[in-house]
Amino acid sequence: MTTRRVLSLLLSFILLCVAGGVTISGFYAPALIGLTKTVNSSGFSLQGESVDLDLTKLPQQSRMYSSGGKLIAQFYTQNRIVVALKNISPWMQKAMVAREDHDFLQESGIDPRGIARAFVQTFVRHGSTQGGSTLTQQYVKNALIDQAMEENDPIAAYHARADTITRKLREMLIAQELDKHYNKAEILQGYLNIAQYGVNVYGVEIAAEHYFSVPAKDLTLGEAATIAAITKNPDGYDPTKHPQVAEQQRNTVLQQMVKYGFATQAQASAAEAVPMAQSLRVTNFPMGCEAAGIMGYACDYTVRDILLNPEFGKTVNDRRRLLYQGGLKIYTTFSESAEQEAYNVLTAAVPATDPSGVVNAMASVQPGTGKIIEIQQNKLYNVDGDLGSQYTAMDYSVDEAEGGGTGFGIGSAFKPINLVAWLQTGHNLSTELPVYTVYPVDSFPDAKKTGAMWSVQNEGDGAVSPESPLHAFIWSHNPTQAAMEQIIGEDAIGKAATELGYHNASIDNSNIMDTLTPTMVIGTLDVSPLTMANVYATIAASGVECTPIAIDKVINAAGQSITVPPANCHQAVSKDIAHTVAYAMYLYISKGQIGDVLKIPGYRAFGKTGTNQNASLADGIFLPQMSTFIIGAQPQHPSWLPRCINGVCQTQWWGEQFTAKAIADYVSDYAHTMNWPNNDYGQPDPDMVNLPLTPNQWEYLPNNVKGNVVAPMTPTVK
Repeated sequence: MTTRRVLSLLLSFILLCVAGGVTISGFYAPALIGLTKTVNSSGFSLQGESVDLDLTKLPQQSRMYSSGGKLIAQFYTQNRIVVALKNISPWMQKAMVAREDHDFLQESGIDPRGIARAFVQTFVRHGSTQGGSTLTQQYVKNALIDQAMEENDPIAAYHARADTITRKLREMLIAQELDKHYNKAEILQGYLNIAQYGVNVYGVEIAAEHYFSVPAKDLTLGEAATIAAITKNPDGYDPTKHPQVAEQQRNTVLQQMVKYGFATQAQASAAEAVPMAQSLRVTNFPMGCEAAGIMGYACDYTVRDILLNPEFGKTVNDRRRLLYQGGLKIYTTFSESAEQEAYNVLTAAVPATDPSGVVNAMASVQPGTGKIIEIQQNKLYNVDGDLGSQYTAMDYSVDEAEGGGTGFGIGSAFKPINLVAWLQTGHNLSTELPVYTVYPVDSFPDAKKTGAMWSVQNEGDGAVSPESPLHAFIWSHNPTQAAMEQIIGEDAIGKAATELGYHNASIDNSNIMDTLTPTMVIGTLDVSPLTMANVYATIAASGVECTPIAIDKVINAAGQSITVPPANCHQAVSKDIAHTVAYAMYLYISKGQIGDVLKIPGYRAFGKTGTNQNASLADGIFLPQMSTFIIGAQPQHPSWLPRCINGVCQTQWWGEQFTAKAIADYVSDYAHTMNWPNNDYGQPDPDMVNLPLTPNQWEYLPNNVKGNVVAPMTPTVK
């Protein structure tokens, strides 16, 4: 078709519309889309075969909150929050109409005279590009652009923006049909939510929050006029970049409002009298977890939780689109006050820039629910590796699959698992066992027959023999763990660990049953703080194990709840076993000479320290309300700890040193902040303990010194 023919058809169309307001839906039926109308919480939804004008499908900002409701982070491709017209200031509605289309309330979706004028100027006289578009047409144009971008169709996006006759005709046809099916309030609502009001500022809600730190419903006359002016040039009229130009544009809008009866001259003059710089109260919306501060690791964990779980979409791309465009409200389980307190004690123990490079990583879980209270370390979250040693994107509190490392050995902090396995196989904690310092590997049930010998000793050499599992636990003796394992076997310990919620941190070797080894009973396997916090939480919850969860609830843009990953809480081990093991952990803190560093003033606390061959330190503490675990290590040199840490130098480090103080300070401070009551948890099953003495007589037990060499002999192979 020739240009002359196109011009002739377009002019004929315009004349028809001018002459009699002719409806075009019948004449141009093959070119039109079918529109349907539904009502939703945002106001309305518009759909068609070739264009989708559903407000709920507009790319919207998602927001993540702490358990206390504080904003953690925002995610978006277009920074927008859709709101209903009733939640938009009447001044904003009037300012937008005055600026863009003062005949909006009377027209039928198009302005034939304006179109003709713009057409002649642009395409006949070849002058500067003219608008001529109604507010409805501009709404259609923005919708077509958004749809093209959503479908990753740059060609369609180009055509939706191009100053061509074809684009104008398409917009006009859709706009008239739109006007037939929807009232002016609905169309205005759509435009106010879709329009761009600055660089990556979309919709009036974000514009109001960004420029004036108020919701759209609270915009004043001057503020509304400022925002309405921006649409003509989102970058050039941005008041934060060009305040003088923006002030001139605001005043132009104010006078347009006076001209068309939307405001009085007195009201406009009062608004004009306020300097632009004085009126602005800017709130920025930094995107992603790097802006989350001390909540960075909690944020990163939650994002990964969303991207990895099919509850949020069939594919990773679907889930990412939902996060960055779905307008979600994500309420996490993380406590901001717990994160802050954790960061304080961790950096006090080992400053982020300490030359040792040691990382203190800690995690806390709520027993019986699986809710993660905090995951923290003595570094701040940032993916830019050039910012300095105080930053890292690696979260050593969690597993490799969750953005962490491959874990660290935890030494004697593994021993509560041994006690669970021992009780599950029908034994009691007071059985006196013959203990040795060397064990043939072939003597352990389920172990691979290698002919090797395992030398295992207490701190300072030797072993105590005979010795009960309870006494060995309180004094953190190692050889007795081997004696227990020689009776019940590796499989029983691996099974108990799995039931408690244990798994290795490495992706490739997550299942402990695939990595069974005799030495695991003294904590040589690599695990994350979060996993161990959850293991201890199972003991703290009377044997109820839950999958750790970071998300409490998610609300989508339509106000509907989305199914979130469940905690799957279930009775994993018996209540009696859990309480009996907790009793041993209480005695370790209250009666032992090592565990007293984990005492929590005013509370009956339960815990265990651990040292993994001077390579890493570990400690766990639980109260019935919270289970916490900490690991200290040097990730760049995981087989040894530096001689000097935070100005203290020594050749050997122990779990009861800097990590123990950090975790005890944290649990104490947070428990007192939360005003938790004391507890009488951990009353043992008498048959499982079978002690000749009552608990209050423990101080009279023989004070066996660590390293008392009683039985250095080697047992025979069974």
